[in-house]
Amino acid sequence: MRVSGLLRILAVIFVLFTSWIFFWGYLSFSMKTVRLPRWLAGAVSKKTRVVKTRCNLSKPCPDNYFAFKICSGAANVVGPSICFEDHMIMSPVKNNVGRGLNIALVNGTTGMVLKHDHFDMYSGDVQLLEKFLKEITEGMLVLVASYDDPGTKMNDEIRKLFSQMGSSHANQLGFRDSWVFLGARGIKNNSPFEQVGSWWPPHPWRRGGEQCQG
Repeated sequence: MRVSGLLRILAVIFVLFTSWIFFWGYLSFSMKTVRLPRWLAGAVSKKTRVVKTRCNLSKPCPDNYFAFKICSGAANVVGPSICFEDHMIMSPVKNNVGRGLNIALVNGTTGMVLKHDHFDMYSGDVQLLEKFLKEITEGMLVLVASYDDPGTKMNDEIRKLFSQMGSSHANQLGFRDSWVFLGARGIKNNSPFEQVGSWWPPHPWRRGGEQCQG
């Protein structure tokens, strides 16, 4: 009986000892810090860098270039907008756009906004636009966005003035065409910053241009 009792005691001690070893081994493992590989941790914690561009262009402009974005109106529902160097010059939110042609003048050297106005080309006084265009001097950038109707009252003199600023479409503009344009007086070649869309046949109403101008 003594031998069997001793064996039982030894068996209990063995079970307790092995259980104690297993428990501490499990506890020490569970307390270890789990670390991600550096490349994986970096991918998780690294923040996506959002690049802010002037006038919200699709890509930033190089140094010493002006950023601009011109959007024509959509039919007679959505108004046009003209942004230059992150400055929203004209827009429906600013409540300074109107039916016809919306025009902003900018100093081509400093980028300073000189003046802006809109001219009704359906029932307005076209002489006001003629006077405005003839006062434009060399060194000024001319930014134009149409709204609803740019062409009904556009006469030959106005078409000629815009053509002298580099427009290749002013001579054909008609009723409810969509037009965006950037030019300058005395430019020798046609401006590369121009888009136009005809009212008929049906087309996407709105025209827009975003560019960097050096």
